[in-house]
Amino acid sequence: MAQAKINAKANEGRFCRSSSMADRSSRLLESLDQLELRVEALREAATAVEQEKEILLEMIHSIQNSQDMRQISDGEREELNLTANRLMGRTLTVEVSVETIRNPQQQESLKHATRIIDEVVSKFLDDLGNAKSHLMSLYSACSSEVPPGPVDQKFQSIVIGCALEDQKKIKRRLETLLRNIENSDKAIKLLEHSKGAGSKALQQNAEGKFN
Repeated sequence: MAQAKINAKANEGRFCRSSSMADRSSRLLESLDQLELRVEALREAATAVEQEKEILLEMIHSIQNSQDMRQISDGEREELNLTANRLMGRTLTVEVSVETIRNPQQQESLKHATRIIDEVVSKFLDDLGNAKSHLMSLYSACSSEVPPGPVDQKFQSIVIGCALEDQKKIKRRLETLLRNIENSDKAIKLLEHSKGAGSKALQQNAEGKFN
């Protein structure tokens, strides 16, 4: 009888310790779950800052190469470029890096996708129109919506093999490249229009003199 009481007491002690360990483990797991949410929020915030930096640099560069910048005096242009360069320099002092965890297959897919885009970019000067069409087909391959034009199926399969964060970055890069091409097209058209208007005015002046 006495031995049974001793065994019962010992078992009770083990049960209390086990219960205490389970509670402690549960609390630690809950803390880690909360920290995981904060870690993801940190990555999202850092990614947002990274994107904002890219947008700011693109906007500054766009202003420096705008048609309006070409139509002001040299002195004003120099002063504005100094301000733009100062802003660009301050923007570049912000260093944000969000590393993406990839397996070997995802790493290889990213390299392949990047190489394809780089090859298209290298052809900008040779054939801007064809390069734009190619970029549109690459961008359509990254879109979840029904694309308005053709889709590069091979590129799509490569992008699907990339990590989700890399897929977003690839799409964002293509958007930026297409915007830059669109801005270049507008600048060229404006320049051609101004040249055409200038030639027409000169012709009218010449005709007026002869008449």
